[in-house]
Amino acid sequence: MDQPSRLLPVETPEPAEREYFTDPAAAVARLEALYTRATDWLLGRFLDTLDGTTPQARFRAWYPELRLTTASHSQGDSRLAFGHVALPGSYAATITRPDLFRDYLTQQIGLLIRNHGVPVAVGDSDTPIPVHFAVSTRSDLNVPQEGVLDFSLRDVFDVPDLETTNDDIVNGVAQPAPDGTRHLAPFTAQRVDYSLARLAHYTATAPEHFQSFVLFTNYQFYVDEFEAFARQALADPASGYTAFVAPGDQVLERPEDVIATGAKSPQMPAYHLKRADGQGITLVNIGVGPSNAKTATDHIAVLRPHAWLMVGHCAGLRNSQRLGDYVLAHAYLRLDHVLDDDLPVWVPLPTLAEVQVALQDAVADVTQLEGFELKRIMRTGTVATIDNRNWELRDTPVHRLSLSRAIALDMESATIAANGFRFRVPYGTLLCVSDKPLHGELKLPGMATDFYRGQVASHLRIGVRAMELLRQQPVERLHSRKLRSFDETAFL
Repeated sequence: MDQPSRLLPVETPEPAEREYFTDPAAAVARLEALYTRATDWLLGRFLDTLDGTTPQARFRAWYPELRLTTASHSQGDSRLAFGHVALPGSYAATITRPDLFRDYLTQQIGLLIRNHGVPVAVGDSDTPIPVHFAVSTRSDLNVPQEGVLDFSLRDVFDVPDLETTNDDIVNGVAQPAPDGTRHLAPFTAQRVDYSLARLAHYTATAPEHFQSFVLFTNYQFYVDEFEAFARQALADPASGYTAFVAPGDQVLERPEDVIATGAKSPQMPAYHLKRADGQGITLVNIGVGPSNAKTATDHIAVLRPHAWLMVGHCAGLRNSQRLGDYVLAHAYLRLDHVLDDDLPVWVPLPTLAEVQVALQDAVADVTQLEGFELKRIMRTGTVATIDNRNWELRDTPVHRLSLSRAIALDMESATIAANGFRFRVPYGTLLCVSDKPLHGELKLPGMATDFYRGQVASHLRIGVRAMELLRQQPVERLHSRKLRSFDETAFL
């Protein structure tokens, strides 16, 4: 944390008294009031500085804090993977954007109150809000770069602090606070704010548009099919979908609405087929490579989605496979390296029964094949993910693929699954074979035209159908205990 300047007095809003709640909705309302008060106060002081006058004070406001204290070893429903703490003591979390996370916070707080029979406390934390995040919801404002103003912003406002903007909690290495307080949520407020800002930058859509079920793909073809499906859904009042959002926060509410073109495309454009309850489907075109896959999932994780799936193209590794066949990952061989420091390769990635069944049922629904007949077009097994696009030119990866019994290879799936495991987000993979480089069928211009035309639409529909099947499951069943360690946060 930056230390206050010795030359400037520190001004803060009036301290807020800690209040106790047994009504989760009232607790969230108090969090919203404290957050709004703090950010409005910072915004006002920030606007005052833009006239160029050197401030005569340092301005600081605090994130609100949610706290639970229990003296009992009582446990909640053991079938649930979340919603209770394991040991007596105090647990706390800094909270940002309670308006955005209202439903999530209400659910999580309600479980705590019900499972432990004690109230939760809401008040100010001791973590300052960086000015960059306080003004982030104002699209007409930008925080000037250092040197633009006649004074240093760091002398006047707090800036992002890496001590509270990291993954120590989800990586299982965070220590309790000096007073023994443990962590209540998987992310700190600064970590969440950081990702919300990154999401808007990389995807060109506001975090408010993201839905609870997320599809990742590595080809633009899937985006085109997703838009076509969305327009059909908007034309059907019974579909439950209310809007389609394209990059640039372009909101389409009718199937004939037009998406404006010409703007520069973001690095990982996101498209959102929305429902009023937020349980719609988001598609993110992450492009090619494990680095993009990690970046996207690092930031989407703070939104606490109910599931994310990879639907994209892969190299088939068996001669018996045909172009257009589907691959349902039952295991992953991680050759991508981008998560090695956060999640060592010796950590197994379990498949999740609910996700696997939904994907297989979705293939059956769309293809009208079932049982033994599904084996004609779909294979299950190990999917390898690598960080070298020209892997087939080297002997070592090929030998490892043979030893692992891998049936397909891509550059994103294991990364997405590994980050799903790390962030406790249910994950799955269904790929489509687009080439077979080990068997003389390379991905060359013109060779895959018929494949693309015939298979992408079906594959995208399978991904959407799988998400619709998962949406029908209760949230507490979908969030598997397999993803939780023995020393977990109470929040999902």
